[in-house]
Amino acid sequence: MTYNPKWDTRFIELAAHVANWSKDPSTKCGAVITEGNKIVSLGFNGFPSGVDDHEDRLNNREVKYEMIIHAEVNALLFANRDLSKCTIYVYPMPPCSRCAAQIIQSGIKRIVTINPSEDALSRWGKFFQISEEMYKDAGVLLHFIEDGE
Repeated sequence: MTYNPKWDTRFIELAAHVANWSKDPSTKCGAVITEGNKIVSLGFNGFPSGVDDHEDRLNNREVKYEMIIHAEVNALLFANRDLSKCTIYVYPMPPCSRCAAQIIQSGIKRIVTINPSEDALSRWGKFFQISEEMYKDAGVLLHFIEDGE
């Protein structure tokens, strides 16, 4: 499999655009799954279909964390196909350990993301480290590109 930095940049920019579709007031995440230069699926973090995403739920972290589906998982679910030849692009931070486990289980072998902000590292850093250990064990490539590259 060969990778083109131009397409990596395009798809991470698309993931950033998709992230803006999230109604989450604190963290907007987007994910794009591709096979080569073909888009397979998109996802953003939000509540399951049919579940009201009113402000009192979105602004209550305890409730929100129990209800929200992460962007990566939404993209995996909407793909509904074999993903073993696919790449997932995730913005604005690497996948958490829960999402990493599901990405690995889906068969995806390459993840492209940007370096997390200091805020993201302070909130999610330990989960990013767990994810990286799992990728190493499972032979999944984690590739970082510069935001705006």
